[in-house]
Amino acid sequence: MWNWIRNRGSRVREEPAAEEAAPPPRMAAVSRKYLALYRYLENRYADVTVLTFSQIEDLLGFALPQLARTHVGWWSTGAADDDVPPQAAAWSLAGRTATPNFLAETVVFERTPIARRRLASSG
Repeated sequence: MWNWIRNRGSRVREEPAAEEAAPPPRMAAVSRKYLALYRYLENRYADVTVLTFSQIEDLLGFALPQLARTHVGWWSTGAADDDVPPQAAAWSLAGRTATPNFLAETVVFERTPIARRRLASSG
């Protein structure tokens, strides 16, 4: 044990490889404009996260377009996986769905069942 105590500080720590420093592929697919929203949702442990339009705007650093406040289609992920709008990629790649409430000016971001299983298996 004495040898372990004496030598424990002498190990050289390896620098992370360049591959480890690269962003995860999912994050790289998110538009820079909506990256802050993606990061916020990706790092929430709760299965359901409710944000006001104002909170989303604070995260993004700009005002949401008028369509986001009036049209449910703005919050959808599109018809095909290849045709995901840039804003929708932020929550869909974070494993969430978005359900707006226009009267309350809020959005419920709910973790998808697949993302729940992925989270459960990694933790």
